[in-house]
Amino acid sequence: MAGEENVKEELRSQDASSNLNQHEAAGHPHSWSLEMLLHRLRADHTKQDDKFANLLDAVGEFGTFQQRLVALTFIPSIMSAFFMFADHFVFTAQKPYCNTSWILAVGPNLSEAEQLNLTIPRGPNGSFLMCLMYLPVPWNLDSIIHFGLNDTDKCQDGWIYPDAKKRSLINEFDLVCDAKTKKDTAHIMFMAGILIGSLIFGLITDKMGRYPAILLSLLGLIIFGFGTAFVNSFHLYLLFRFGISQSVVGYAISSISLAAEWLVGEHRAHAIILEHCFFAAGAMLLTGIAYSLPHWRLLFLVGGVLAVPLISYIWILPESPRWLMTKGKVKEAKQMLCYAASVNKTTIPSNLLDEVQLPRKKMTQASVLDFCKNRQLCKVILVMSCVWFTVSYTYFTLSLRMRELGASVHFRHVVPSIMEVSARLCCIFLLRQIGRKWSLAATLLQTIVWCLLLLFLPEATGRKSMTILVLTLGEFSLAATVTVFFLYTAELLPTVLRATGLGLVFLASATGAILSLTIINQTPSFLPIFLCCVLAIVAFSLSFLLPETRDRPLFDSLDHSPRMRNKVKDMTPEDTSSDDMSSDDMSEEAAKNVILNAQILRLVPYPVSKPA
Repeated sequence: MAGEENVKEELRSQDASSNLNQHEAAGHPHSWSLEMLLHRLRADHTKQDDKFANLLDAVGEFGTFQQRLVALTFIPSIMSAFFMFADHFVFTAQKPYCNTSWILAVGPNLSEAEQLNLTIPRGPNGSFLMCLMYLPVPWNLDSIIHFGLNDTDKCQDGWIYPDAKKRSLINEFDLVCDAKTKKDTAHIMFMAGILIGSLIFGLITDKMGRYPAILLSLLGLIIFGFGTAFVNSFHLYLLFRFGISQSVVGYAISSISLAAEWLVGEHRAHAIILEHCFFAAGAMLLTGIAYSLPHWRLLFLVGGVLAVPLISYIWILPESPRWLMTKGKVKEAKQMLCYAASVNKTTIPSNLLDEVQLPRKKMTQASVLDFCKNRQLCKVILVMSCVWFTVSYTYFTLSLRMRELGASVHFRHVVPSIMEVSARLCCIFLLRQIGRKWSLAATLLQTIVWCLLLLFLPEATGRKSMTILVLTLGEFSLAATVTVFFLYTAELLPTVLRATGLGLVFLASATGAILSLTIINQTPSFLPIFLCCVLAIVAFSLSFLLPETRDRPLFDSLDHSPRMRNKVKDMTPEDTSSDDMSSDDMSEEAAKNVILNAQILRLVPYPVSKPA
């Protein structure tokens, strides 16, 4: 046994010495090894500082219960994307002509081409005008053919769509000519629903809990999604789309809050990234189904049928124990934690479970006004609102620009969705290496680059493919920005106001989308892209005002702030050059000793008790 111990000690010293020599070769104490060591120190202190993180470790950091919880977010994410983007497929472009069936009374054997030729005026280029018709006259067919018709007016008896291959809202409710702008009204109504729903569901999620808010949003998806297939007027369609939009934003707010509060560390980031990947998958599913269905009502029927199984979430979805604790429901929080531990086949130590107590200060009085009273929260919400406004405005501007270039609706969804999945998966590496703050800055910087390229890219027919490529890459960067943004915002906000804060930034998102839809058709194409550049630069600059949240515990009350942490936990490689820990204070020899000890401890990561 003594010989084995000597061999182990020799191996330890050799391994540590080799790593120490590698560190000496770097020639600077602030090397990658030191950075990784400080990263581990922060993670360890995070668990010590956050008692709830210790409880989740005892429950099972990412056991069966957490895996099931993450999987439960996938199907609603798919259906949210399905109903959110359905508008793009039910307004299929149709070429209308005035209904001039009056001429069939005098010429019942006329073909469709002959009927159009006799009753529809032509434009300068020789094509039939779509919004004008010749007025009826009390003549016989021979007189009409011989003399022709001269008096024109707007369509009086509706329209016909001889070239239509699918039944869409366009030919269902005659959204053509003077009613053509109603198509944009549907998009604005949807964004108005997100604007109002973000406030309503933000408050509901924080006041009533994550569980009832999710169930309410899923119920809205089922009722309004399925019910849209049976509307008999366009105004009723707008009302149902208004309800769907509130359900979509309600689920986004409540599900992210629930996932952020059940998971810790990198598992939280991975869960939100996967949820967003399935959102992109929902857009691809919608494209495939819409391509194969001949009627717009069938599209909503299929979506409603697919959403019906979400009713089962009443029995299988858990509540957030963090939220329960902030509301003083300690007994329910303990029961939820014990249930999660039983699913993971673990046991929570009784002394650790006893630490779950009523908060020292009552936290249930938090309100939206605290975002004005609390300086740190005010800064966070203003910066994040600016970022989300920029992302939303830029995304809709790029999408509308791609539509102007003539890209098919299926291309505009399939290709960007595939790019979005890859962009969000790249966030896993990005968040792990450089943290939340720098990941947000990096993705915004990419957005700036693509917008500047669009600004100076000449508008020419031969450059169309190049412009579409740059637009797709811009949406790639924006997808990564959205994923980082959701995670970052959830970690910056306290549990008592997490959902309300997310609702406020969603409000900014809806405002940006409405602004984009409003000005894109009223200004030259140069101005919207120029605004994208300006807004992206402003958002990029403001993002540096936010604190880093990687390896920091979530805070539950307004009494804490992301900045109010112990010096050791806040120590980063950048901080080592600050006044608190400058390179002069930390000598090269001290850094070597720290790394040497870390390398030795790495060989035996956990103490093993010896048998008696």
